[in-house]
Amino acid sequence: MRLVRYTYPSHRSLAPSTLFSRAPWSGLESEIDRLFETAFGEVPTTSFDGSFPVDLYEDKDNTYVRAELPGVNREAIQVEVIDGYLTLQATRKTGDDKAQESVSFSRSIALSDEVKTDAVTAHYENGVLTVTLPKKEEAKPRKISVQVN
Repeated sequence: MRLVRYTYPSHRSLAPSTLFSRAPWSGLESEIDRLFETAFGEVPTTSFDGSFPVDLYEDKDNTYVRAELPGVNREAIQVEVIDGYLTLQATRKTGDDKAQESVSFSRSIALSDEVKTDAVTAHYENGVLTVTLPKKEEAKPRKISVQVN
């Protein structure tokens, strides 16, 4: 039986190794790193760009936009419909009275022509904003009866 001591490589090389110059497992770590980098791409940074995720869903009468905004006061939320876009803006204030910081969020969503923009409503409860976008009558699904002669 022969004992082999593993030594961590001091540098990484992307050049292919020859069979006789290195141990058979010496390039495995760099090869696994390369595979993960190509499979997953660059890992996203944790920088904040001011946007937030929203959920969109619909039923036969309405389209709904749902956004989770925990810690935001109701007075710090603005919902606007301008030129075919729904714009959601919110500001969250953190800290005490002496050292208060504020973070602003904003998200714009393009609306389709089937939305009645004059009847849009918004409801905020327990940190969840729900915007209801009613559909126009001609955009709602209709049943068409088929007559048999």
